Amino acid sequence: MELARRRGFIWPTSECYGAVAGFIDYGPLGAMMKRRIENIWRDFYVIQEGYYEIECPTIAQEAVFIASGHVAGFADKMCQCPHCREYLRADHVAEGGGIRNASTMKNEELSAVLASCKCLACEEVLGTVEVFQFNLMFRTMIGPGSQRTGYLRPETAQGMFVDFARLLRFYRDKLPFGAVQIGKSYRNEISPRQGMIRLREFTQAEAEIFVHPDEKNRHPSFRRYAEYRMPLLTSDQQLACGEAVSLSMREAVDKGVIANEYVAYYVALTHELMIAIGIKPERLRFRQHLPDELAHYANDCWDAEIFSQRFGWVETVGIADRTDYDLNAHAKQSGIPMTVFIQYKEPRKVPRRRIIPNMGVLGKQYRDKAKAIFAALATATPDSSGADVIVDGETIHIPPDLFEIRDEIVEVRGEEIVPHVIEPSYGIDRMCYAVLEQAYDEDEADGEKRIVMRFSPKVAPVQVAVFPLMSRDGLDTIAQEIAGKLQKKGILAEYDDSGAIGRRYRRQDEIGTPFAITVDYETKETQTVTVRDRDSMKQVRVFVQKVPEIVGALVEGSLRFAELE
Repeated sequence: MELARRRGFIWPTSECYGAVAGFIDYGPLGAMMKRRIENIWRDFYVIQEGYYEIECPTIAQEAVFIASGHVAGFADKMCQCPHCREYLRADHVAEGGGIRNASTMKNEELSAVLASCKCLACEEVLGTVEVFQFNLMFRTMIGPGSQRTGYLRPETAQGMFVDFARLLRFYRDKLPFGAVQIGKSYRNEISPRQGMIRLREFTQAEAEIFVHPDEKNRHPSFRRYAEYRMPLLTSDQQLACGEAVSLSMREAVDKGVIANEYVAYYVALTHELMIAIGIKPERLRFRQHLPDELAHYANDCWDAEIFSQRFGWVETVGIADRTDYDLNAHAKQSGIPMTVFIQYKEPRKVPRRRIIPNMGVLGKQYRDKAKAIFAALATATPDSSGADVIVDGETIHIPPDLFEIRDEIVEVRGEEIVPHVIEPSYGIDRMCYAVLEQAYDEDEADGEKRIVMRFSPKVAPVQVAVFPLMSRDGLDTIAQEIAGKLQKKGILAEYDDSGAIGRRYRRQDEIGTPFAITVDYETKETQTVTVRDRDSMKQVRVFVQKVPEIVGALVEGSLRFAELE
């Protein structure tokens, strides 16, 4: 973290006023690294999967979050230390005291076990404390005069759900389809004490994939990952205190370990994506939610967890089958149906009972409510005494002489269905932290300790450094021309002619630059330069005119440095 602050990856926000926990600034190198990670994510979801990216406001009106359940239920358990008066997240205090499954305990249970735990701030034993709920959303007002309540979004997903009808038309009313979004989300965390791991403002990358509920085991591209093998920590293994089991995605679906092909597909895709950004396979695992932590509406959920030497296993990605919960919730709250018309291959003849109201009599009798009564009657179940309908919370009895029942055989060409949603949700900041931590290394070069960030070339903020051996005799001019050609090819090349060449290498190693090009006096004679590999510190000579092509291939991974030797 000292290196990250010193070299401009991340630092506390508004330091001159006293930094506030839960907020960070990405410095010049950190912001570039973050963009590269986001773009790798886009390569998978936008380029490979073909899901278009949208962008929604970070503030939404209250109705959105009433429908989603965030207003009523998006809360953490909180307590206050009686000694230092610090507010604490109760389940984290309990887990710090060695109490397992604290997050699933009720408030009264948690209050009892906290009595013997120490405060995370002052380290005094808490004693008797009250545990209560704290809603994590940031509340605001939209417009002057407190006219309308709004909230900063706690996730990017809801914007895609409320845009469902527009997205459906964009995708020509056909399933499956998906939308993705990368953007800021906000959660007013009670006591964020884990740096980049727990932020109040953070970046999410989420995909919402809308699928036919009967076709979740027919992913059109499942063969891409069917034989992809990886360790899976199933709920059964966790309950038995066992180890992860290695399964292919085909095996996992066939054995019922993973609920369906769609969830398995995105579990495998996420594993591949994590390896692509530089996460080590041995420090990555996929853990299935236990029955008591699985959301009531979810069919299955897996977390990608990355091992941190500082924080242990950290949840970084969640892949969930959310069924039709979200669309049904927004349809109920908004009054707008969120369905897809699925046409049958052949029309079907089905019996149908139709209730035909006596509009003349009902219209005069109920006036303003008549239209609502007509609609309610259409779905009512009448008996010999008539039908009861509910309008604006009032039960109205309609006598049998005011409507007619007709049993018909009708031709049906299709049906309206509510799609199910598969949601892979990525915490970009946690991915960035994992990349930083796993890239950090120390070794020895020229008899001195060398600090090196072993970034993947696709993630490294600076992709290549260009040095003149000396900043005279035309070497600097040649080096600047090479840097310019690399930049025109879209490669971030940093020109540096300050200090001894060894020190310049060390500076670039410390920020993770994977390759360095040195222009020396031999360049003027042979039209060649040295290309140095950061990790091995080996150098090879290549022709100047081939530098842009070679460096481009090295950065994108289509050429390995060893192939140049």
